[in-house]
Amino acid sequence: MTTNNSASSKRVLLIGASRGLGLALAREWQREGWHVVATVRGTQRTELHDLAEAHPDGVEIETVDVTVPEQVTAVRERLEGRAFDLLFVNAGVTNEPEGTVAETSTEEFVRVMVTNALSPLRVVETLSDLVTGTGTIGVMSSGQGSVANNERGGHEVYRGSKAALNTFMRSYAARHEGESRPLVLMAPGWVRIGVGGPNGRLTVEESIPNVVRTLDSLRDSPGLHYVDYLGKTVAW
Repeated sequence: MTTNNSASSKRVLLIGASRGLGLALAREWQREGWHVVATVRGTQRTELHDLAEAHPDGVEIETVDVTVPEQVTAVRERLEGRAFDLLFVNAGVTNEPEGTVAETSTEEFVRVMVTNALSPLRVVETLSDLVTGTGTIGVMSSGQGSVANNERGGHEVYRGSKAALNTFMRSYAARHEGESRPLVLMAPGWVRIGVGGPNGRLTVEESIPNVVRTLDSLRDSPGLHYVDYLGKTVAW
């Protein structure tokens, strides 16, 4: 396990790390010796603050609500002059209560779509110039965003939001064709944490270290990749 936080360490800008998969990612990258700049949404103390206090040279905290464009612009301004090897956007909510699209209120539908699909792309567009020319840009997608694999239905609004996210990233990739940056849609598996809930098939320890390894394995592979935590391609 590497704990080197020198100037030669790789640098990650992790958006959404106060809890769940985002917090687990911050911990893993810190353990691997990365310098982590990670964000929380509000002013409340979180476990990410504990991590930053324990590793002050390796973990920094920024504040941003990705659903508020002005806050995304503000964090970009605060990070002016910084350069990152990886930008990873971790955003995900599910609709409450669960139900079909037709049963979902317009307000709840909009909340899920704005958080899961619109906001990640706004973040990518706003912060992408902080990523080195060969650095990686990744977003947290889901296997449920696969249209081809949707044979059982369920979780309709969440599925739709992640499918929309995938499509928007594909459009982003088309507009940036020929660039050297890898673009990654990551499906972390059904994890027993956060949005995944208590019935997930995987533990954090089974998913997150593999997510980090898979992202690292794609660093010299430009273009868009829709993959799971083990590096397997997910059907669109």
